[in-house]
Amino acid sequence: MAAADTARALAAPMGDVGGRFMLSERTYVTGAGVGFSGLDFYFCGRGGVLGAVDASVVIDEFGFFEPEDARRQWEAGLAVMDPAQAAAKFIDCGYSWGRARLPEDLQAGRLADLSRTVMDSTDDDHPALFSAWREMPWPEDDRARALHAIHLWRELRGGLHVRAVRRAGLDPHTAVLVNGGVGAAEFFEWQEPHPDPEPHREVWAAAEEETNDAVAAAVSVLDDEDQDELVALALAALPRAR
Repeated sequence: MAAADTARALAAPMGDVGGRFMLSERTYVTGAGVGFSGLDFYFCGRGGVLGAVDASVVIDEFGFFEPEDARRQWEAGLAVMDPAQAAAKFIDCGYSWGRARLPEDLQAGRLADLSRTVMDSTDDDHPALFSAWREMPWPEDDRARALHAIHLWRELRGGLHVRAVRRAGLDPHTAVLVNGGVGAAEFFEWQEPHPDPEPHREVWAAAEEETNDAVAAAVSVLDDEDQDELVALALAALPRAR
């Protein structure tokens, strides 16, 4: 499989599985148990690896959230817990989710090992959020390691996509509408009136291809056989990971 095809094939399963613990009710029950009220745990937990930065840094790295709401959530989270502690708590929710939800027959250790080869080989010119998560220690058990790997894939591709969309000149409100419609815009806290996404679809598609090209450059450290295996493992993680 060519690296560009690998990048395209990994996008959906890594993004989907990687996002599920972030949407899990159990994650927010855990957050509530230590003082968070909801999405402040997501913002402080996911962004906490960046340290106690100004909200503008988190807004830039997350890319697509309505800025003022993102600032409120980040600052509310900082009032609850040190960001590094919040990040550790947040990813631990991911590990718990992975242990409970990834398929029992998934070759989790192999997925983690192949992914780590890619992550350890990426250069330093990558988005700050991904780079910070890459510095976090890996867990020891295979199923948690697989979730850690999937999370890194999601942050790598997500950060590269934010960059590509920004270079294309698309504002985040419009980009969210192009990719997910009004429902997605509301999830990201964008309010009406919404811009018309139709004139921007080709620009967004070009940014998507630029993202795939950047991921392909990272994944090319694996030979064709390992790339095929990684795609198969990513897909194997998806169907039953509910």
